[in-house]
Amino acid sequence: MDIVKLERVEDKIIEIGGHKVLLDSDVAELYEVETKRINEAVKNNPDKFPDGYLLEVSEDEWKKLKSKFSSSIKGGKVKPPKAFTEKGLYMLATILKSEKATSTTIAIIETFAKIKTLAKNIKELSKSQQERQKQNLLQNQINEKTLFFAQLLF
Repeated sequence: MDIVKLERVEDKIIEIGGHKVLLDSDVAELYEVETKRINEAVKNNPDKFPDGYLLEVSEDEWKKLKSKFSSSIKGGKVKPPKAFTEKGLYMLATILKSEKATSTTIAIIETFAKIKTLAKNIKELSKSQQERQKQNLLQNQINEKTLFFAQLLF
């Protein structure tokens, strides 16, 4: 069995409407099934995909996305795709049953966890850099005041 690599999943994650998502065709590719099978799973289990689990990509969003793809694979798609959020992907995993589906789901979960950790680390790094900048500014002000008072005394 071919194990899905995290990088392969990470390369497919895009942002739509402030959500990190995977398009239905990319999900199908990762699970090694046809896109219509993914969409059938959604159609047959609508109760498992409430708001926030699955996004319908608008025509405008789809046009913008298609212009970013260098290959013509997605460009030939007639209607806008569905976009699965992290929660939607977890729910899809409860529907798809196979050895490949299990390994793919694990890779997807690990990739989203990795992205969250990376985002958290970047935020923390940014905070610490801001704190260092504040300390440097404060130190410069202290040095300037010290120099000013030293000049007054001498």
